[in-house]
Amino acid sequence: MVRFKVAIVIPAYNEENTISQVVKMVMQYGDAIVVNDASLDLTKENALQAGAIVVSHLTNQGYDQALNIGFIEADKRNYDAIITFDADGQHSNEMLAEYIKYLENGKDLVLGIRSKPSRIAELLFMTYARIKFNWKDPLCGMKGYSMSLYREQGYFDSYGSIGTELAIFGLVNNRSYIQLPVPIMKRQDNPRFHSVIMSNWYIVKSLINMIWFRNY
Repeated sequence: MVRFKVAIVIPAYNEENTISQVVKMVMQYGDAIVVNDASLDLTKENALQAGAIVVSHLTNQGYDQALNIGFIEADKRNYDAIITFDADGQHSNEMLAEYIKYLENGKDLVLGIRSKPSRIAELLFMTYARIKFNWKDPLCGMKGYSMSLYREQGYFDSYGSIGTELAIFGLVNNRSYIQLPVPIMKRQDNPRFHSVIMSNWYIVKSLINMIWFRNY
């Protein structure tokens, strides 16, 4: 029987304190591909030591571009599915088995649902996504994708969608999906988008791009 191959793509920037533990946890379920986004600390070294495949940027390119590179790497290595997973330890590795079960059984998308949004702009984004796509939590970083879905669109992100463009492509094209509640642990460091003002602006900008420039 051919093994169902899963890549767990982990974008990482200055996550030396958590990346080793995260890699070791997820490798119980698949191969870890860490995209080191020009970290200034030991993120790369710690990820390699823990057993991850590591792809590194020379300059910091941001969350979506890190995921773009991770998906390209997974495609090159011919995985059957990809799950995105945060490097900061917020996601539960125990949910990976559930994600893999649905992907292996034919789902093109497995979408996580957190208990509540942490930012005002997230609530705005979530409200739009719920009305437009029946998508409850577009900004949950733990998502699962079939490789066939990725190959059909041909890329992960083109406009800074905060990890939502490929999923939206699947939803608007009526690909099979499921939404699952996922537990989220509290971050021990700074949020992904830094200050509250900057993080809210980044989310609003992505929503504007999605509505006006992508016609979703």
